[in-house]
Amino acid sequence: MANSEKLRSHLLEGHAIPAHPLALDKNRRLSERHQRALARYYIDAGCGGIAVGVHSTQFEIRDPQHGLFQPVLELAAETMDRYLAASPRPFIKIAGVCGVTSQAVVETQLARDLGYEAVLLSLAALNDQPEADVLAHCHVVAQELPLIGFYLQPAVGGRVFSYAFWREFAEIENVLAIKIAPFNRYQTLDVVRGIVGAGRDDIALYTGNDDTIVTDLLTPFTFEHQGSPVTRRIVGGLLGHWGVWSHASVQLLETIKEARELEQLDARWLQRAAAVTDMNAALFDAANGFAGCIPGILEVLRRQGLVPTNLCLNPNEVLSPGQTAELDRVTTAYPDLVDDDFVTTHIERWLS
Repeated sequence: MANSEKLRSHLLEGHAIPAHPLALDKNRRLSERHQRALARYYIDAGCGGIAVGVHSTQFEIRDPQHGLFQPVLELAAETMDRYLAASPRPFIKIAGVCGVTSQAVVETQLARDLGYEAVLLSLAALNDQPEADVLAHCHVVAQELPLIGFYLQPAVGGRVFSYAFWREFAEIENVLAIKIAPFNRYQTLDVVRGIVGAGRDDIALYTGNDDTIVTDLLTPFTFEHQGSPVTRRIVGGLLGHWGVWSHASVQLLETIKEARELEQLDARWLQRAAAVTDMNAALFDAANGFAGCIPGILEVLRRQGLVPTNLCLNPNEVLSPGQTAELDRVTTAYPDLVDDDFVTTHIERWLS
């Protein structure tokens, strides 16, 4: 996609955007074959973009002893471009960037050079900084590439931001979207209210609240702006959860879009919302404070043959006791929310 207006329109349509995991072999080395297969899987599943270099990709790729940040971003961008060239459609390539301003700018410039169209901006490195300084940081990075804001939950390294922060963040012209992932209803409302308060109807709202995906996507949020009610929706998801069972997730989102158009919401959606949250609890290892989140994602993909192992760059990052059994339970309990048959049908081509 060429310009920011096309990107805005694409994101406002609402899409499933997975966070790209890292495929490692038994020696904890990057398996380029499986890394390419993952990108091809997400494209064929119908996803509207891919986010690379984010939490699911493992922040350790930036460590000098691994030196994988540029190779992983480059491999993903090349794979996306080449695979989409055979069947072009709107799609967004998103790079995760983090660190203090100097690091974030360097990472953003690299992403731009590699053909990424927006950056998902982690603010975790500025957790001890005043909100005004964090906003100044965002303004600087936004001069390099369009931004997707990121409200990350404190349990995994984020912090709480005020309504005023999101109100001012929304005034940054080059903001395309916000990933709302505080795993907290009050803080989720702060973001939506901030966007409405800024009068920005061109900033797309995406859920990152993996614990309440369906509810976020079904809820109309109405707040007052200049004396009139304004209703906004969280239109899609940029999710670690959607890095697995992606074809089923795309279908779920499309069904939710249809449900949003109806005058009355079927109460069975509450049941579906609980089922997706139950699946996420097993996947993200909620029982153990998300300790097995990344290994859980990789274990599902390993079972499907999309990655060779569930190993992480950090050898201490492993499945928690009982997590394997929980994954067994939820995949059996909710067969319509998994996509094993879809993967089995296409995996040979993706791995070729």
